[in-house]
Amino acid sequence: MAVQYNNASLATYRLDLLTPPDFNFWRTAYSHGWCDLPPFNHNVEERTLDRILRLSDGLIIACRLRGSSRHVHLRISSARHLTEQSRREIRTQIRSCLRLDEDISAFHTAARRYHHFRWVARAGAGRLLRAPTVFEDIVKMICTTNCSWALTKTMVINISREFGDPCAAGGWAFPRPDQLAGSTERVLRQRCKTGYRAPFLLGFAELVASGKLPVETWRRSSLSTPELYKSVCSVKGVGPYAAGNIVRLLGRYDYLALDSWVRKKFAELHTRGRKVKDSTIERAFARYGEWRGLFFWLEMTHEWHHEKFVA
Repeated sequence: MAVQYNNASLATYRLDLLTPPDFNFWRTAYSHGWCDLPPFNHNVEERTLDRILRLSDGLIIACRLRGSSRHVHLRISSARHLTEQSRREIRTQIRSCLRLDEDISAFHTAARRYHHFRWVARAGAGRLLRAPTVFEDIVKMICTTNCSWALTKTMVINISREFGDPCAAGGWAFPRPDQLAGSTERVLRQRCKTGYRAPFLLGFAELVASGKLPVETWRRSSLSTPELYKSVCSVKGVGPYAAGNIVRLLGRYDYLALDSWVRKKFAELHTRGRKVKDSTIERAFARYGEWRGLFFWLEMTHEWHHEKFVA
């Protein structure tokens, strides 16, 4: 059926995605701050996640996602007819964002071994929301470094508005690498408020746009996790904290990704607020092996799962 929005006729489509039995939509959608950064948006009361997608033919569409027991339901607004190819592409992008094809059964098995983590498998927790592209994840991660969340959000909003393509339903798609690469440090600093990050963002976009840095291959890379982590760290502007978070979004969980917020949270939970060395935190989670980064994140956000995420 057709709907009206800002004097533009939009077609509305509905698609359903089958989900694995260990998947929880809202715990994935609200697993970390990405749900609050455009082109994502969310509604806590209604438990919906919005996403503006760019399709390969250039069409920009808006999706609203809602979960049920075995499905994710998509309501799509588009200014053009959606071909079957477009629908397949939408399914593929959303499945990647929600990590629907990632097998975390081994993680849930490991979680059941620890009394204080048995809730994880029962709740279907463990999948972390990510962008459709590695490029977007890395740009956003650079924008989280050494600043408040409010400034991160300001930078991402400004980057999307300045360089992204508008969606007929409102908002903007996240810019392509070549769109960001065509900017200047001055524009990034003055209009997007990226500060010292401007040359890093510009240099990264130029490398990706030129094909010299094929970051989209990293999600299916056969490299060992330390090798992949080293590759991520080679991106100028990406330090240990950002790289640890990025590899988590690539499906590797060996790194804790320590920043001021999680250091403070660890101290609150374990040392009555007393600051400790990073090596102390690392030793505390070493027993969790290849899953230690994911166990660490779920413990640091434990209150989210038992207050904000009550089913």
